[in-house]
Amino acid sequence: MKCFSSSSSLPRHFKTQPLQVELKRSCNVESRHCVHAVVCDTRGRILMCAGNADHLTFIRSALKPFQALPFISSGTLDQLSCSMSNIAIACSSHSGTALHTREVFQILWNAELDVELLQCPTPVGARSQLEHNCSGKHAAFLATCRHMSWPLDSYLAGDHPLQLHVRGQVGTLLGVSPDELVVARDNCGAPTLLLRLSQMASLYACFKGSGQQTSLKQISQAMLAYPELVAGSGCFDTELMNQCSNQVLSKGGAEGIQCLSHISKGLGIAIKVEDGSRRAKHAAAIHLLSQLGWVETTKLSQLGKRFLAIAPEVQLEVSGSLCPRES
Repeated sequence: MKCFSSSSSLPRHFKTQPLQVELKRSCNVESRHCVHAVVCDTRGRILMCAGNADHLTFIRSALKPFQALPFISSGTLDQLSCSMSNIAIACSSHSGTALHTREVFQILWNAELDVELLQCPTPVGARSQLEHNCSGKHAAFLATCRHMSWPLDSYLAGDHPLQLHVRGQVGTLLGVSPDELVVARDNCGAPTLLLRLSQMASLYACFKGSGQQTSLKQISQAMLAYPELVAGSGCFDTELMNQCSNQVLSKGGAEGIQCLSHISKGLGIAIKVEDGSRRAKHAAAIHLLSQLGWVETTKLSQLGKRFLAIAPEVQLEVSGSLCPRES
């Protein structure tokens, strides 16, 4: 399932001017956000950049599609007769609606597991852990552990076989030893990884899914087929994928992380807003998709009405552009 070798990457330390996102109220600047972005291919090469291509930060929930890899590669998906929609919910940061909780429950039901085994928190005001936005990932974790006869009570531990398997597969895709990957605890309790922005973009370039990368291809197909499960109505990832005719995959993460993949081109984009702003990462993503020509102008205009026009006379504007890397 190797996507690229670290030796194939161009030299590191590629920096240009970052993007700047401004919130303007009645044409006056009220807030500014600094944004780093990078485009990589399936060989891990940095093709274009705005800001620091190797900005080091946590990938947060943008790791979820790769955390779902063992759910497929272990044979759990087939053994439990799970569906493509179950893959999509495993990769999701969902809105906790009945549509989402039903999918999460279906994974647990197929694996004969109780909801109480989920170790993600119960959101404030919610009835159970099923409504947590990471519950799909946790359900897929548990189902995989049941199928592999791994311990259920410690499935979030960094040295658990499941988490070692996740890091092993990510390490293989990045061409690095899993031992080199720095791990921290995400808010839901699951491990997340500290990566260069260029590594995140390289991971998302891998969704083209050629050769041995059949699990990644299944994941991208599921997310694109069920965008409403990946986030929810009105959420950026869902609305973007609804507009993109099964070509552009989108998955965000907390603290200003946004990752995109153009499936047929085999290219990935990773975005990091320095101050963690959600609105700024969405604005930057729309700006870059326009620059790269990945999405039709009319469709981007529709996204802009929802994610750039914040309120009457309040608008997000992005300046700056991706600069190509000279080989």
